[in-house]
Amino acid sequence: MRSRLCLLAVFALALGFVETVHAQTAALDAIVDKAIVRERETVKALTNYSPLVETYIQHLSLHPQLGTVPSDDRYFLGKIDLKKGITPESLLQEEGGGIGSGIKGAFSSVFSMKYLPEGFSQMMYVDARRFDRSHYTFTYVQREFLGDVRCVVFDVKPKPGTQSAKFQGRIWIEDEDNNLVRFNGTYGQSSASKMYFHFDSWRENMTAGFWFPAYVYVEESDLEYSVLGRKLRFKGQTRIWGYNPSPATSQSEMTAVRVDASTRDSVDNVEGTSPVRNQRAWQRLAEENTVKRLQKGSLLAPAGQVTDVLETVITNLEVTNNLDIQPPVRARIMLTTPLESYTIGHTIVLSRGLVDVLPDEASLAMVLAHELAHITLGHRVDTKFAFNDRMLFDDQQTFRIFSAKRDKKEEEAANKKAEELLRNSPYKDKLANAGLFLRALDERAGKLQQLLNAHMGNFMARGSKIERMPELMKSAPKLETDSTKQVAALPLGGRLRVNAWNNAVELMKAEPVTLLSAREKMPFELTPVFLNLTRQKPAPAPRTVSTTTTRK
Repeated sequence: MRSRLCLLAVFALALGFVETVHAQTAALDAIVDKAIVRERETVKALTNYSPLVETYIQHLSLHPQLGTVPSDDRYFLGKIDLKKGITPESLLQEEGGGIGSGIKGAFSSVFSMKYLPEGFSQMMYVDARRFDRSHYTFTYVQREFLGDVRCVVFDVKPKPGTQSAKFQGRIWIEDEDNNLVRFNGTYGQSSASKMYFHFDSWRENMTAGFWFPAYVYVEESDLEYSVLGRKLRFKGQTRIWGYNPSPATSQSEMTAVRVDASTRDSVDNVEGTSPVRNQRAWQRLAEENTVKRLQKGSLLAPAGQVTDVLETVITNLEVTNNLDIQPPVRARIMLTTPLESYTIGHTIVLSRGLVDVLPDEASLAMVLAHELAHITLGHRVDTKFAFNDRMLFDDQQTFRIFSAKRDKKEEEAANKKAEELLRNSPYKDKLANAGLFLRALDERAGKLQQLLNAHMGNFMARGSKIERMPELMKSAPKLETDSTKQVAALPLGGRLRVNAWNNAVELMKAEPVTLLSAREKMPFELTPVFLNLTRQKPAPAPRTVSTTTTRK
């Protein structure tokens, strides 16, 4: 009797275990089914947007002490109309050396290989048309947090005999609405005619529960191309942003309106009719029009936390040099990777990539001092953009319409004036650090020409020659590439974070890391992407805005 009861108990336990397994399997199947539906909805939702897409690639060569180092680079910046597919239209003027121009030096002259921008943009999707159970198998792996977001992880591969399905790798599905937030793998095996790269694609929560593409990291450490028997080593990053750029004029300015009946006309004010003031106002109008148009086109970030930091450094330079510049000098961030800075009237612009790689405040002050010098020297402002009809053009024409390049004489004068500003500044005892940054830039300049290819302003270095304040290098210490104690320049992507939805920029809050070896310094280099994913909080209910009329 007791043995029969034991057998019944074991059977009941086994039955309960089987039921639990079935329940868990059903729950996992439901997650996959919902993810498939959500992916279709995401692909459809993306057709309403035309974001910017930027791809930067660094080819790698082996170094005895540093492992792999960049030996060449390629760059693309374009705009995607997702209603028409994923073929981006370039914003850059055709000057050669872009992604589509082939890999110089990577293969013999008998054969030329081209990177296609749409190939990297395609990695925004797992499979835009065939991501379903009839084409793929899904195998549960684990549960995992990506930042604050808990995910269910599956391995995915094409079903046998399914020629049209290509993706194979791993996907991460967030556990609230079952959206894909990350996928890591490749689209197939490389062959003599087609090459498929391995990629790690990330999305961010942007609007109404949707997770849109934000970053794609690509890396091949030892890809053999069988036709030539050569190895291809490279890493690249594609960034997508500008889905819903912040308007250049705050919406609050349109809603929180206060009409003051006591406001008087200033036409008769002597101060308002001063020729100098009128000229300044006209220049400021051209400046405002240009800045707003670049922000509308998702090339400039809106003012915010980072520009406040830059303007603090500018103020330090102005105060210690007894400068009273009117209208006040402002700062903005250009959202692209190539290292450049320039002025639009009294607005100083630094690229995101340049701010990323600057190692300290003294190096930042050096860059800002050069542009501040242009302003103090009264270098030309193109006032043709004070006419608003000149702002009516397509985004793809931006770099053909706007240029902030200076001639050689103005650049040399700005270099000299900037040195004077720095000698009188709080940074005068740290200029060796700024010179060391220029030494590091000089050491890599010949191999990273696309990173130094300024598209709006002047080159910091051309070829292998530093053109930006070269005198500072004379007082800099010797560059020690194999020392962990000397960090002359930082990797790309380590300082600024861009909100891909509204283009806002903020400083990243990362704890400093003790370097284990010189290989971890990676000056001016791309690195893999690991996002701290978070969910967007619901927007607060709009407040009722009243219009107040003040009477005298």
